[in-house]
Amino acid sequence: MSSPTRKKAARKSPAERAAEIADAAHELALEQGLSAVTLRSIAARVDVAPALVAHYEPDMQALIASTFSSIVAAELAEVDALVAALPTPRERLAAMLATLLDGSRDDVTVVWVEAWAMGRRNEALAASVRDEMDAWQAMIRGVVEAGVASHEFETDDPAAAAWQLLGMIDGLNAQALVRWGDAADRGSLISHAVEGMLGLERGALASPTVG
Repeated sequence: MSSPTRKKAARKSPAERAAEIADAAHELALEQGLSAVTLRSIAARVDVAPALVAHYEPDMQALIASTFSSIVAAELAEVDALVAALPTPRERLAAMLATLLDGSRDDVTVVWVEAWAMGRRNEALAASVRDEMDAWQAMIRGVVEAGVASHEFETDDPAAAAWQLLGMIDGLNAQALVRWGDAADRGSLISHAVEGMLGLERGALASPTVG
């Protein structure tokens, strides 16, 4: 059986072709996971020969790392903008928990989970994961520090509280991917834990205002 003849790729500028490849990698990661970002899958997505993709992206490990960073940095910017619009640290924290645990970001959770595993053998990816985790921890720490300053929260170590909170969010979202536990309980479980950690009354993080 003869293989289908590939149409000759349209001529594009190097910048246009590089952007097209990056966009294809981004889409594949969100649709199928980070492990789907391969030379052949990108070539099929943009309908070019794999050799052309390799010409523009000779280091697939670096492309996977940059794809991961672009996805999770965009989510962080979105969540940061959402919570920054709210007037009090308590409302910001409640909204952050609500939006990160409502199940609407499972595609990004898959990217995170695969990045932790794939980063064992891809140092560029591992470095990107560490950088993005630092960025998330810094954002959460800022909310906690603002709550301490306004006397809404009580903790002697906002940085440690932020790390603990980030770990709980990541763990619950990873569990959700295999449908372990009651999805409806995740928000209340973590809210109650965080309320205790930050000296809040029970229910203080319930029913957040989310724009």
